[in-house]
Amino acid sequence: MVSPKDQPWVRCTLVFLLFLEGLNITTSVTHYSIPEEMKEGSVVANLAVDLGLDVKALDTRKMRLDVIANKKYLDVNKETGELYIVDKIDREHLCISKTICFLKMDATIENPIRMFNIELEILDINDNAPHFRRDTMHLDISESTPAGERFALNNAVDPDIGLNSIKTYFLSESEHFDIEIQTGRDGSKFTNLILKKTLDREQEAVHNLILTAVDGGVPTRSGTASIIVRVLDTNDNSPQFDKENYSIYITENSPVGSLVAKLNATDLDEGSNSEIVYSYSLYTSEKAQETFSLNPNSGEIRVKEMVNYEDYEIYNMEIIARDKGVNSLSGQCKLTILVTDMNDNHPEISIKSFLSPVKENIAVDTVISVISISDKDAGDNGIVDISIPKHLPFVLRESSDNYYELVVSEPLDREKVPEYDITFTVTDRGSPPLSDNETMTLELLDVNDNVPQFPQSFYTIRVMENNAPGALLNSLTAFDPDLHENQYLVYFILEKEIANTSMSMLFSINPENGNLYALKTFDYEIEKEFLFHVEARDSGVPPLSSNVTVHIIIVDQNDNTPVIVSPWRAHGSVVEEKIPRSTDKGSLVAKVIAIDTDSVQNSRITYQFLQVTDATLFSLDQYNGEIRTMRMFSYRDPRHQRLVVIAKDNGEPALSATVTIKLSTVETAVKAYSDMTEVPLEYDIFSDLNLYLVIGLGSVSFLLLITILVTIVLKCQKPKPSKAAPPCRNSVISERNSTIADSTLVSNDAYWYSLFLAETRKGKLVVRQPVPKGSRYIVSSLPRSTGMTETSDSAASTLQGPYKD
Repeated sequence: MVSPKDQPWVRCTLVFLLFLEGLNITTSVTHYSIPEEMKEGSVVANLAVDLGLDVKALDTRKMRLDVIANKKYLDVNKETGELYIVDKIDREHLCISKTICFLKMDATIENPIRMFNIELEILDINDNAPHFRRDTMHLDISESTPAGERFALNNAVDPDIGLNSIKTYFLSESEHFDIEIQTGRDGSKFTNLILKKTLDREQEAVHNLILTAVDGGVPTRSGTASIIVRVLDTNDNSPQFDKENYSIYITENSPVGSLVAKLNATDLDEGSNSEIVYSYSLYTSEKAQETFSLNPNSGEIRVKEMVNYEDYEIYNMEIIARDKGVNSLSGQCKLTILVTDMNDNHPEISIKSFLSPVKENIAVDTVISVISISDKDAGDNGIVDISIPKHLPFVLRESSDNYYELVVSEPLDREKVPEYDITFTVTDRGSPPLSDNETMTLELLDVNDNVPQFPQSFYTIRVMENNAPGALLNSLTAFDPDLHENQYLVYFILEKEIANTSMSMLFSINPENGNLYALKTFDYEIEKEFLFHVEARDSGVPPLSSNVTVHIIIVDQNDNTPVIVSPWRAHGSVVEEKIPRSTDKGSLVAKVIAIDTDSVQNSRITYQFLQVTDATLFSLDQYNGEIRTMRMFSYRDPRHQRLVVIAKDNGEPALSATVTIKLSTVETAVKAYSDMTEVPLEYDIFSDLNLYLVIGLGSVSFLLLITILVTIVLKCQKPKPSKAAPPCRNSVISERNSTIADSTLVSNDAYWYSLFLAETRKGKLVVRQPVPKGSRYIVSSLPRSTGMTETSDSAASTLQGPYKD
């Protein structure tokens, strides 16, 4: 009986069974087998054919393949009904540690609904090579391990199964090792390493082996691992020296601590078995152990005390080398130290006598010093050579065994070298040679052997005139290279008279420092130069002296004002001249001549107009002082012209003099009489008539006609010729005193030459005659012959110039 509680479940079960009956669902299983790792898209089987389904109805019946393990490895082509690979299948990944691998799927279709069980077996292929969990295996084996000992090794693994899994192992070739392969209960293979032959670390400390695992697949695959066998040491080797006997040569007096030898013993073992300690054996003498120290760790033998060849020539030692192993082993060697003699005594020098100071004029070949030399060594080590620097004026001369004399080889000069540091050097012939030296100072005493020297042999001193008395002209300082009183100088002016005047009256020199002074004021116009000698004398015995020539040149200053000598001025500075009104353009009116007693630039004169009535009428040559007309006179020009000419020199500052020339124009020049006065003849016939005409014809209507008539009359009017003298257009007649006496003139020739030019251009003849018994001259200025009879009143004016006594 079914309880009322269970009736609903019974009814549901019956309904479900009836539903399944209506759907006609099948539970048959379809089995397939494929190898792993098939390519994507590979066809496994035609599922529609195998299941008896209509291929054309697969799409409408919505055939599908259920996904297994969240990954879709296969699928059904609804057009062909083929079952194909969607993703590669790795058997080792899908079925871990399983020998048989199945992939189960459900295929479902609708209308009516049907389900098909598909079982796909994945077959293994040899796609994995054997591999070791560790690529390198380390083994430590003592070299005392007996043959036949076994050592377990890590086995290899292969995820493949059956024949594709590991089949065997191989070991690389080795004379000491082999392997033994064993099979476990699960069929796995593992190996042991067998020691075939005992090991020797000293021959080969490390053995490198290669273990190879091979599977049984086709083709076969393999994997390898490295086996590193490190051989552990045992103390089976004793220390050994390089040689059994050593011979070492050292020189005596070797420094304490210097290295004599470094012994080296080797032990083929390692670790503490190879660490060596050095020590003396009982056969080594106490003297040797006291003289030389042995480092127990490094084997270095060093000098402990001073080694003297004269005490011991040979030291014999026996050295033991012992390792630090548990059962220590040792080795020994013999060491012979041979001491060689060395040049350990320096040569000695002794100055027996040394003469210093000496006079600089000491004679050549004079003995200055006596020296002795010695050396305690023997043989070549005791042979001594002595020397001094080569550049010194001394030589060494051997007088007897090991005695030498120092002699003067060249003349000495204290002024060049006041003292000599003479170094005596002694050197023996040992190897290496030893030497010693001693320095002595030779001082030279001064001798008065040098005359005072002036820097110049000739002094030219320029002195400006008008100098102040007592002014310093120059310092004539001489130099004497001697010392003390031989160097003290005194200066003198060598007496010399010029024009009954002693040089000591004109100049003074300071006897201590050679300063030269002027005692008077010089005037260039009187005194232009002086030439004398100055002497410098030292205070030696006997005294030496030298002199120098001094040339004093007086330099001119612009201290003289130009003096105007032409035109002549009787009184004051105004000169009156007359000139015909008809004078042509470019005619010489007057010539201004000035002289300056200064020299060169200070005496160069230039001329300028200071004032001029009409600047367009006259020109002045600035260099020769000629005044000429620039045009002809017109009736509008004033009859009186005033010209002020300045003569200026070229000095600094410039000095000058002026002259005023008053020119009067005349219509006709009248020949002057003996008193040199000129009476111009003027004809002005129409001057009153013109006045009457102007007054009478005052009417404005006739003004133009009258002006034209007056102009015509003036054009036709000409001056009448003078009966007293013919017209002279280019002559200038001046009124002046006939006597000239100017005692300030320096150059009479220059003055008279200028006067000659001025007078001849005015139409006069100048004659100069010397006065008997003197240096004066008589100059006559006579009018040139005109063809007319001259009266006695026309006597020439006589000009008397300055004279020199």
